[in-house]
Amino acid sequence: MKFVTRDHIGIDRVAVPWLIRRFVDQKAEFIFVPKDQALDVAKKEAAISFDLHGEGDIDHKDNRCSFEAAVTRFHIADPAIVEMAKLVHASDIAADKDTVSEAAGLKAITLGFQRLYPDDNDRLVNEFPIYDAIYAYYQLKLQERIAVPTY
Repeated sequence: MKFVTRDHIGIDRVAVPWLIRRFVDQKAEFIFVPKDQALDVAKKEAAISFDLHGEGDIDHKDNRCSFEAAVTRFHIADPAIVEMAKLVHASDIAADKDTVSEAAGLKAITLGFQRLYPDDNDRLVNEFPIYDAIYAYYQLKLQERIAVPTY
């Protein structure tokens, strides 16, 4: 499968490829282009577009971020993913930033990765382990009913 999104990826545009590679298609290809070219490239490449500010196949709609839309589109019912979707939403949607305590941390990590890895493909490779760790955290939290520490 091929997917197209805007270049200079951030929270949603890293989380969606992570979800797709881990749960939908391990060999998925991601193409990053300027926003004004994304729909044309998606059509030319027969690709699924995502996170294009309301214009993509998988996008922000009905107060959901693109990650939440991808979870729904690909029928992912894993409880840890459902919890991750809340975190990605709170990290990506400024109005909801206070709904999940870890949201500011994910936002900060994402901004750091943007600085460390200007190339979008490099950013995916290097940031995916963060999402693997978040997924493992939510699995642990749900399986063992651990309390989230307050510092």
